[in-house]
Amino acid sequence: MLSKEKIEYFKKKLKEHKKETEGQLSEVARPNLQAPGEWETTVPDMNVRVSDKNELADTFEEQETREALEENLEKHLMSIEKALKRVDEGTFGICSICNKEISEERLEAYPMAEYCIKDARNKPQT
Repeated sequence: MLSKEKIEYFKKKLKEHKKETEGQLSEVARPNLQAPGEWETTVPDMNVRVSDKNELADTFEEQETREALEENLEKHLMSIEKALKRVDEGTFGICSICNKEISEERLEAYPMAEYCIKDARNKPQT
């Protein structure tokens, strides 16, 4: 069982990850005011001439890249928030499938871990 000190350590680490991820997200997106907790990709100002097909293609490519990055960062942020919720609920460090302790080594490498290594390997991908 994780000690209170270790749980506080991981909570601090998660909060640092959250701040870092929100910073990265703010470079490619902004919070969606109509849907709290969600982000929407911002369009970069590339000063494109509409008549230039190559510049227009570059703009679309940049937008697609930003959307993919935003989606990945948003998923990562959600996993951090879920881990912080488990800390608050007292279930952090406990596998959500088998209810056994998740190793400190796994939590050190991936503090958002919801499953022990055995169940993470056996869990069907969704």
